[in-house]
Amino acid sequence: MKRQLIVHYDTLQPLTAPTMWIRSGDGQPNCVEPNEHTEHAATFAVEWSDTVCFIKFSDGDNQEADSLWRQVTLTSPDLTIWCRSWHPFVLRHAPAPVDERPAAERVAEMNFAPHQYISESGGRFALGANVLAEGGVQFGFFHPHAARVYVCGTFNDWQHPGREGSDPEQWIELTLHRGYFDVPNVWLGTVPTAKPGDEYQFYVQWAMQVGEHTVPGLLVTDPYARFFGADYEQNPALVVDPAPFPWEDGDYRTPPMHELIIYELHPAGFTVGHSDIPSEHQGKYAGIVDRLHMGYFDTLGVNCLYLMPVAEAPTPQGPTALGYNTAVFTALERDFGTPAEFKQLVNEAHKRGMAVIVDQVFNHTANEFNPLWKLILDHPDEWERSDEGGLYFSGASPWGNRTATERAEMQNMLIDACKLMLVEYHVDGFRFDYTHSSIMHHGFLNRLADELQALKPDILLIAENMPNESDLNRDGYNGFAQWHDRFHDGIKALLREGPFEAMKDHPEVLGEMFYFSKGEWAAHTNNVVNYCESHDENSVAYEIATSDRPGLNTPAAKARKARLGLGASMIALGQPMIYMGQEFALERERNFVHYPRPDNPNEDFFFRWAAGLLHLRRRYAGLKLHGFDPIADGQFRWVIAPWLDATRGANRRVIGWQASPTDNPMDTLAILLNFESYPVPVRLELGHGGVWVCLATIDEVNDLPPVGSNSFDSPTRLVTPDGIVPEFVLPDSSLFIYKWQGMPAAQ
Repeated sequence: MKRQLIVHYDTLQPLTAPTMWIRSGDGQPNCVEPNEHTEHAATFAVEWSDTVCFIKFSDGDNQEADSLWRQVTLTSPDLTIWCRSWHPFVLRHAPAPVDERPAAERVAEMNFAPHQYISESGGRFALGANVLAEGGVQFGFFHPHAARVYVCGTFNDWQHPGREGSDPEQWIELTLHRGYFDVPNVWLGTVPTAKPGDEYQFYVQWAMQVGEHTVPGLLVTDPYARFFGADYEQNPALVVDPAPFPWEDGDYRTPPMHELIIYELHPAGFTVGHSDIPSEHQGKYAGIVDRLHMGYFDTLGVNCLYLMPVAEAPTPQGPTALGYNTAVFTALERDFGTPAEFKQLVNEAHKRGMAVIVDQVFNHTANEFNPLWKLILDHPDEWERSDEGGLYFSGASPWGNRTATERAEMQNMLIDACKLMLVEYHVDGFRFDYTHSSIMHHGFLNRLADELQALKPDILLIAENMPNESDLNRDGYNGFAQWHDRFHDGIKALLREGPFEAMKDHPEVLGEMFYFSKGEWAAHTNNVVNYCESHDENSVAYEIATSDRPGLNTPAAKARKARLGLGASMIALGQPMIYMGQEFALERERNFVHYPRPDNPNEDFFFRWAAGLLHLRRRYAGLKLHGFDPIADGQFRWVIAPWLDATRGANRRVIGWQASPTDNPMDTLAILLNFESYPVPVRLELGHGGVWVCLATIDEVNDLPPVGSNSFDSPTRLVTPDGIVPEFVLPDSSLFIYKWQGMPAAQ
């Protein structure tokens, strides 16, 4: 039976001699001339006897000029289809015409209300919902393959095609413009009646043929949504009010990387169940603001809040809900509070000189609620393949569907998500979840760094890149600060007094650990973040309790080792990080965000010790040496180490150095640590004769006035006429920080 096939074909480029080629299976293609054609389009009519055929197009009779064959299933005696030159899909309904104006040109004419970030990565196309200064909302949506796109919401009673009983007169269709790569793929539309607080979604009319079926239209979530309404099933996006927030951080400056003491916290878990926070604020941004008002972070000594993911995730909050299953990268998690409340958190932190960085999970997305999955397909067959998610995905990761960070389209979205956080919420930077090159494209990370540093030159960039790789160092000082894998695993092995994962507790690990892995991969001290606890790791106390070493599982041993681990993190070269609750030496398994907390932290010995140590780092430049090579700069000198002679720690798990940040000897510090389970006598060659005041041990921190009561005459001081202490005994699991305080008075 002969079937009549009508094919409408449009192209980006002018057509001189449009030609269609048609074949059955692997048969020889036939050449078909158009019935009619204009500059950019052509119509072909052909009779065909087979149910399935394959077609492609060229300009002229050279069929090799185009290798894109499209499969067509002739489901009726008379079939009309539409094909577009910029994608491989066969459409069953007439697609939208392409507006002559490029998207960037139209967006440039719009007068947006201030205080909004207008998407610009790859092109200023105003994706998402952006409020206009004169009223109304401009909607933008990226989709290269849709036949037509509509926006619907509370402003038009959710009227859209495909809805039973829908009123076509209320449909709001978007126009198609050239966007990314100068190809028609950006849909724009202004809705004068829309306003902040309105809920909305996009309706994508696929009209795509897959086999004998036509893929129906879909009501989809805006990938650029800023916030969501209360309906957790429908998940409508919310138009966010860009009205000016009363920022009070005009004089604030982001601290340089080497000044940071980072405090990792979960926005909900940080305050849940804690009596000092009003019940209505627990688990919210407001609860963190309460702690800021109480001066908690000032007392502890941290100056950088690192918030675990604040992007929308589908998992209900709970003790193990970490937020590392992002659904929409640009949207704030509604469970934590409103956009205005998040701004208040950043504002209050900045007023106290504290930086705020947020965790970005760009390596995978949630599976439960995933608006990007199959939103844009690479090819028609992908619709029916359960393991392929379309344009934004590429294979799998250990945690879910791997995002295609190697693709410019995904890169544009992720970079826009970061820029939005910088512009609208004033954050200081980002920590990026698992960025190893086996999962995430490092060309993307370097592009991201370039664009974000151009927008905010002092931005803080941190990567969970493990095992560590040197290509993220960039120029060293401006590179990503990577979570220091060697330090974490090494410190856990030393504290457990036995192997930890791939790391053994051999003495030779100490040098690289404490000198920022300079010989392994780091170029600059800015390239490392040192830590012994995080959301991903068991606490030190838990590790000690579960060690098979005899005598370790005692309260005294766990507390002592916990102090040694925290102390080592604070004084190693690089940036220190602690995890919420670590200041109380909690015995806690990994991936728990709820934790018990003393009613009065100031009465907790471990908290007081930890706060004292953090404030020492804040005060003394010798505890935050920074640069490409402090040894070469004359600021750092090893005093004891496993590779030195027998009198200075040979083959022992001991490490110590002299820090001289300036030419003034009064700034000189000596730092000593012993990870052995027994005392180790060493010879100290401190370089300066005179009095060395002990600022800290594993049991006590006492600073000099006006902070503490320490003094030149303290009984814990060291007095050496020539800077040499012939036999200094380092107790087991110990730490010392000494400061040179001058020569003793003549007797």
